[in-house]
Amino acid sequence: MHLTFDIFQGIGIAAALGIRPFLPGLAAGALAAGDVELHFDHTGYHFLQGVPFLVAVFVLAAALSVLESRQNVDNGPPAFVLGVISAVLGALFFAGSVDRSGHSPVIGLIGGVICAAVAIAAARPFLSRLRSRLDAESAGVGVPLIAEGSALLVAVLSIVAPPLGVVALLALLWLLWQGRGREEQKYAGLRILR
Repeated sequence: MHLTFDIFQGIGIAAALGIRPFLPGLAAGALAAGDVELHFDHTGYHFLQGVPFLVAVFVLAAALSVLESRQNVDNGPPAFVLGVISAVLGALFFAGSVDRSGHSPVIGLIGGVICAAVAIAAARPFLSRLRSRLDAESAGVGVPLIAEGSALLVAVLSIVAPPLGVVALLALLWLLWQGRGREEQKYAGLRILR
């Protein structure tokens, strides 16, 4: 049963990291350092709860906040860099979660990348649609706040109640599916106009 909960926890953390990489990573690492429903002691991933990692993630979270106040990070090179960071952190946290049960972290490495990729594919178009509906000032403040807040909420809830990690991933899959349906409707409408 422990492995199942560890997998559920890894799914949720990796999905949260796919939405935004740094604040959920900081929260998960801090909770692990405090031994709150998560720890990486006696694993190859103990650095995820270490002070140097937490300080680095805090600095990166602050830098992302400043960058995001000046430009949209959901498109172009910043989106690619954040996507790679999300996938790497998702893989590491998921692998650490599985490794603490004494199981092979390979499941976590692969699963973490997949869960982060699903979150990226679902959240980015949603945030872009949301940004397009708001004026520039509201979008510059509101969209980052919604992204960071939802990512943090998913991470923390997945840690304290692991089955919610699966619920979060299913919600992201639904959001992805709904977004694809909207794109298909949009293109079908454009074809009719020709």
